[in-house]
Amino acid sequence: MIYWKLFLSFFITNLLGYGGGPATIPLIQNEVVTQKHWLSQQEFHEAFAMGNALPGPIATKMAGYIGYKIGGVFGSFIAVFATVIPSLLLMILLIRLLYKNRESIRVKRLTAYVKPTIVILLGLLTYQSFSDSFHDIGAFQVVFIAACTFFLMEKFKIHPAFVVLGALIYGAINL
Repeated sequence: MIYWKLFLSFFITNLLGYGGGPATIPLIQNEVVTQKHWLSQQEFHEAFAMGNALPGPIATKMAGYIGYKIGGVFGSFIAVFATVIPSLLLMILLIRLLYKNRESIRVKRLTAYVKPTIVILLGLLTYQSFSDSFHDIGAFQVVFIAACTFFLMEKFKIHPAFVVLGALIYGAINL
């Protein structure tokens, strides 16, 4: 029964997650933290941080981690499969229709109307992450890490993966 719940949770989340991995993260959070209580808020943010530190799509990494935590190796497989199957099916079924109508004003309006929703969902996730970080490590550390991140990425154009790796090392040193 847990495998079916995992499948449905990740299938529906990724079916509704218009815009890719980052847009699905708040939906996954709602499902696994608020609805199913499979992870605490802190566990989710830790998984999210580790998922961002690794290469590849974030949604599949989150699914793999959560699936493994809930149902072992098979749970991980089910969650990852449920994450990718909506996109695969929709691409196979709708690619001709989308390609034919790619210049349509209605298709352009559809994407324009969805973007603000995605921005708000990501903003809420960002706010929750900052709030948890302020509580867990303090305002000084959060401001210091945020300033360093901004400086490294904007001034020196350091790739975000290296900035995240640096933050992980800094966090390990300050344990």
